[in-house]
Order: sequence, then structure tokens, then C-alpha cells
Amino acid sequence: MRKSVLSIALISFTALAGCMDNDAERAIAGGLAGALLADQTGGSATTGALAGAAAGALCDDVRVCR
Repeated sequence: MRKSVLSIALISFTALAGCMDNDAERAIAGGLAGALLADQTGGSATTGALAGAAAGALCDDVRVCR
């Protein structure tokens, strides 16, 4: 049950990141998603936020969220 909720949340945040207008908005959404997912899975929320923010800011550069 917990994994399915986390999977749905991850897919939702990924889809939402594609709707953002600029890198800063995607970084904020990615940071929030990363912190939430890391906290829920027992990881460091800070590390998750940093990884999520980097992924959000760079996703359009690698043509993932265009």
C-alpha cells in the first residue's frame, strides 16, 4: 500500500514538473517532492530535497519535462 501511494505521488510530481514555466518553479516542485519521498522512505529529507531540486531544474535540459 505504501509503495503504491509513493509511486502515485512520484508520477504526479513528475507530471506537474512538466507544467512549470521555468527552472526555478521546477526546482521548487522537485525539491518538495524529493523531500517528501525521502522522508516517507526513511531517507534524509535534506538530501532528497537537494536531489529533487537539481532534477527539477535540469529536467528540461535533458528533454524529460518539455
